Amino acid sequence: MDNVLDLIELEYLILGALLIVSFVAVAVRRFRVPSTVVLVLVGIALSFRTSQPIELTSDIILFIFLPPLLFEAAFHLDLRQLQRDTPTIALLATVGVLLSTIVVGGIVSLGTGLPLGVALVFGALIAATDPVSVVAIFRKLGAPKRLEVLLEGESLFNDGTAIVLFGLALEALLIGEFNFIDGILSFILVSGGGIVVGLGLGWVASRMIAMVDDHLIGTTLTTVLAFGSYLVAEQLHLSGVLAVVAAGLIAGSIGEKGMSPTTRIAVFNFWEYVTFLVNSAIFLMIGLQIEVSALWENRVLGLWAIVAVLVARAIGIYGLTSFGRSIPSKWRHVLFWGGLRGAIALALALSLPAAMGEHRNTLTLMTFSVVLFTLLVQGITMEGLLRRLGLITHSEAQIEYEQRHARALAARSGYEHVERLHQIGLVSNHTWEKIHPIILERVKALTSTVQEALQAAPELEAGEIISARRESLRAQRNTLSTLRSDGVISQETYEQLAAEVDVALDTAVDQWNRQIFDERIEDEIHQLMMVIIQDRDLESVSNALSSRNIPTTRIQSMGGFLRRRNHLLLVGLPEGKLDQAVEALNNAGRSKIEYVTSPKGMPGIVLGEPLRLEIKGATVFVFDIDRCEVF
Repeated sequence: MDNVLDLIELEYLILGALLIVSFVAVAVRRFRVPSTVVLVLVGIALSFRTSQPIELTSDIILFIFLPPLLFEAAFHLDLRQLQRDTPTIALLATVGVLLSTIVVGGIVSLGTGLPLGVALVFGALIAATDPVSVVAIFRKLGAPKRLEVLLEGESLFNDGTAIVLFGLALEALLIGEFNFIDGILSFILVSGGGIVVGLGLGWVASRMIAMVDDHLIGTTLTTVLAFGSYLVAEQLHLSGVLAVVAAGLIAGSIGEKGMSPTTRIAVFNFWEYVTFLVNSAIFLMIGLQIEVSALWENRVLGLWAIVAVLVARAIGIYGLTSFGRSIPSKWRHVLFWGGLRGAIALALALSLPAAMGEHRNTLTLMTFSVVLFTLLVQGITMEGLLRRLGLITHSEAQIEYEQRHARALAARSGYEHVERLHQIGLVSNHTWEKIHPIILERVKALTSTVQEALQAAPELEAGEIISARRESLRAQRNTLSTLRSDGVISQETYEQLAAEVDVALDTAVDQWNRQIFDERIEDEIHQLMMVIIQDRDLESVSNALSSRNIPTTRIQSMGGFLRRRNHLLLVGLPEGKLDQAVEALNNAGRSKIEYVTSPKGMPGIVLGEPLRLEIKGATVFVFDIDRCEVF
């Protein structure tokens, strides 16, 4: 009888939590506050009135809550974008975590008097980021997709590395010694092994989903994959977190291609709902677990922990993002402020052994202080930071345009699909004659609404041009991939041409836009580059320069050595573009190209005496321009 009463009480508890989550989700739509922040505040408020109904333990977080969150995030991550930023993300998730551990440990030890070993354990457990609320803001406001991938990709992988590093730091503290070589080997084995397990299980599950076209089985298999990959890796003493991430990436890239539209919709909707429930439960329970009075009594410890985390984050972001692909300085500010802490840090703090004595309670209070600060302060102010930095791209007019544009594309896709079915005989002539005028009329009506939206907001035209340019480049890249797969071009040729397209995708389009709208850019030309190149390098060099929005003019062709034609290109360089142009020439040309800058001469369009430097048949001159006029 008691068991039945316990079950009924648990059911009431779950229903009550679901109602709270639903009310919060509805309420936050009218206010510019992340739902996760409101749930934490609601949990804190409830903690003053009720006893803790459920104790939040590390096992509940790591084995119940964490796998679905990691899997869903990895499943929806843009793998191609992730691959392009892999060096930066890998650096932040490895060197960044190690650097954060050392910096936080050092500052906390000096500021609070904690032993260095204990402080390093805290540095490791607090290194994992959890930008759930930040990513939600990104998606709502339309922040750059690459910025979202950078923040979310870093979080996915640094979770795994932080947990592994935490285990090593805790073991060294309890044993009293640490072997650096053994630690490095253990780190590589645990992390790499977890990734291998996830890749293998993800591939197997993806193949099974492709063979069985059933949305219920597909949803079930992804559920098994999310929890199973974590459990298998943990049983093998490998990183369960990295196993889930790897499995999610494979399922989202390979598995999704094998899904029918029905299966894909069902799987996406299922994981969206599961993530909503799990995130809501985590942040509500975090609020319930926080003891405000205890945090206030130990506020000095909390302040030292917060300062240490912010300093370590600043060093990691502003230092390590200088390597790899270029990242705008405004994005670095967002990456710094978006390094929120959450479930992983709490799970590791709650898993600290009793053998640590009073230090266990100290580190737990410090962890709650940091988590509460990042959620309430950084989480709430993130939207204001994005707006202040000018990174918000979604106005009301643009949202309306996107909705109309998406409806028109969806209707067009539906019409073309039914048309293909008719062409192969799966839709009869009689049915086609009756329905195709109706569908076509709807397509035309929706297309006209798109044009109306553009006329009502002329500023959207630039966005449409950018989108068209981006889609054109993506189509080029897909064609190159097909040519490589079919053996039409070699891997070397593919890599060179694909790199040119990738550069174009990453390059800002401001100047390109101005050229489209016939705006005058002569005032922006500060230097003139004359490039004499061989015939074989003409296309690659021209494409490399144009992909960086550097216009070129071909003046003439001349006879060359060994009957190879040479070409003369005139390149107008806006301020700050010289290094990019030289980089493009070095990467695209098969001959090494160097340059020398001429001294300034008379005022007006006067060129100083250039120094000529010829290397392997390629010659470059760079002249300073005082004034440029176009007639």
